[in-house]
Amino acid sequence: MKTIIITPNAPAPIGPYNQAVLSGNTLYTSGQIAINPETGSLVMDDIKVETKQVMENLKAVLTAANLTFENVVKTSIFISDMNNFTLINEVYGSYFNEATAPARETVEVANLPKFVNVEISMIAVK
Repeated sequence: MKTIIITPNAPAPIGPYNQAVLSGNTLYTSGQIAINPETGSLVMDDIKVETKQVMENLKAVLTAANLTFENVVKTSIFISDMNNFTLINEVYGSYFNEATAPARETVEVANLPKFVNVEISMIAVK
């Protein structure tokens, strides 16, 4: 059985998908980009601000499922320019305890939705 997780505190989906799906004790988030959920506008002032918005969107989805970043076991980071890795990693890392940080991969891609610079998805377990 699956439960659809939806919150107004994260951007509404821009396609045929949901913000997250809870299956048993496992939450699968859709990739989040830097859309401000209040305005619907992209937040792309600089890569650190953009990454922070992505992480805040993910935080809102986790919260809607009664989870925190401590529950995250796996992340996938997609970036359009590997030269931004250090700055993205700095912001991303501030949301996790390094000793219990999740597994992850970071992949450079040619393009992302709305031509953003970073998209992140997560898997979390209760």
